Amino acid sequence: MSDQPAVTTGRRPASSIVLRAVVALGLLGDAIVHLHLAPLYQEASADGVGLGNLFRLEAVVAIVAGAYVLVRGSRRSYAVAFLVAVSAVLAVLVSRYVDLPPFGPLPAMYEPIWYPEKAISAVAEGGSAVVAATALLRIEVERQSSGRRRDQGSAGVRSRTSQ
Repeated sequence: MSDQPAVTTGRRPASSIVLRAVVALGLLGDAIVHLHLAPLYQEASADGVGLGNLFRLEAVVAIVAGAYVLVRGSRRSYAVAFLVAVSAVLAVLVSRYVDLPPFGPLPAMYEPIWYPEKAISAVAEGGSAVVAATALLRIEVERQSSGRRRDQGSAGVRSRTSQ
């Protein structure tokens, strides 16, 4: 994957900036919720890894991924944001619907309820994942169409020079 900006024409279309902002805002929303809830969840495992520390780690990763998308807007940055968002929304869904026991230093993560903060983080994570995937597809389509135009242009040059 190239780490070049998604658009290399010198000017970025407004839609590219909007996609980057939406992905970053979703990841920021996810991070804010996790940082807000971290102290409450850490109390249950004051001396262990604890969900609070996992929430803090998730928040930092989400902030870094969001900043990366804002700064670069590249295929790689969208892929990182997509992976972070998908992993976060999967963690929320698994913790809600699957009774996972403690595993090594990790605490049990089963929480079979929905509450506002949990729903907000799930929507923010899911939305970021969808928009990042959309941006990745858009970049790929643009890349393929510019490759076709390049191939068509060079084919025309070859046919004229061979006459």
